[in-house]
Amino acid sequence: MQSFDAVMVGAGAAGLFCAGVAGQLGLKVLVLDHAAKVAEKIRISGGGRSNFTNREVSAANFLGDNPNFCRSALARYTPAHFIALMQRHGIGFHEKHKGQLFCDRSSDDLIAMLLAECDAGSVTRWQPCGVRRVGFSAGADPATGTGHYEIDTDRGPVRTPRLVVATGGLSIPKIGASDFGYRLARQFGLRIVAPRPALVPLTFDPLAWSPYAELAGLSLPVSIETGVKKSKTSFREDLLFTHRGLSGPAVLQISSYWQAGSPLRIDLAPEHDLLAELLRAKATSRKLIANELAAWVPARLAQTWTQPSQAAPYDLLRPVSDATDKALGALAERLQRWELTPSGTEGYAKAEVTAGGVDTRELSSQTMESKQPGLYFIGEVVDVTGWLGGYNFQWAWASGFACAQALGHRRT
Repeated sequence: MQSFDAVMVGAGAAGLFCAGVAGQLGLKVLVLDHAAKVAEKIRISGGGRSNFTNREVSAANFLGDNPNFCRSALARYTPAHFIALMQRHGIGFHEKHKGQLFCDRSSDDLIAMLLAECDAGSVTRWQPCGVRRVGFSAGADPATGTGHYEIDTDRGPVRTPRLVVATGGLSIPKIGASDFGYRLARQFGLRIVAPRPALVPLTFDPLAWSPYAELAGLSLPVSIETGVKKSKTSFREDLLFTHRGLSGPAVLQISSYWQAGSPLRIDLAPEHDLLAELLRAKATSRKLIANELAAWVPARLAQTWTQPSQAAPYDLLRPVSDATDKALGALAERLQRWELTPSGTEGYAKAEVTAGGVDTRELSSQTMESKQPGLYFIGEVVDVTGWLGGYNFQWAWASGFACAQALGHRRT
């Protein structure tokens, strides 16, 4: 049976990064993953260029049952630290929007960097290699008197005093997502916050959505919110109409906070006071209402909102000068306070991340070790979910670093 100081299950962002740091601290590390390709989620992220972090990161950019859990790790490994690592490897990057950083060339450069860091730490990698069973023997290590894990893998049994779970969540099953991390946590009596798709497009009842399905492909900046009072959350981002519902950054962001059965409230022209604009146009213009409205929202949207099925009980297929103030007020209200209730989401197949996961009350925020001695959880498998924009990768780096430092301090 082969022995390692630490075994990482999961060769994604968190697992590879943690392994590289731990290996360079002098630990004998094994990384194994059931998937044939390494770090596929990194490879496809950010349109193939990987939005690997954000310049501005704080606990306010994350959610979970205890959103403050991430503070410690994020403070100890910041975006500046990861940027410095990228620069040491000569990887070009650029800022795209609101602090979001992307690789200049390809996400393959980021993967190559992580593998190089693992090589620098003499990390052993087995891939593909599935885990069949994990057992724990308390106080079984004759050298240290501590417990150890025996892992039955496709490449034979492995022993380690420290097991790190970096298996991610359930999102994007076509690249190998699994519930292994949750099953292992339950095996050792750790609680799980119910997983759910996050950063995911929202869908609507087909009949109710039919007036808007023809807008598929249309994108525009909006203000979007959900929740009430203290639970109210809002974002100002771009929205994208799809054949089945809504997507785009605005909807992906709000989806992490949306609760089934709750409405969304959307301002389709957040930079304008549409009623004031329409009343001014009424006094000076003979254009059709839709044509006038197209000065402030996309023309296709203006046409849809003035159709009889949407404008009832008002006739909006007329010059703006002929419309009543009441009709224009109703039109502006519907555009700037559009309220609608999704029927669901596009699910894990389209979700960028999984919300929920291993309950942070079971983990140390300093070390990521669970109440089960020697068992650690990092990255997406934990109930810490970031906003769209590089935050989830920064959590992978930060939680992986915190764990690796803890492993190094416990080296025997």
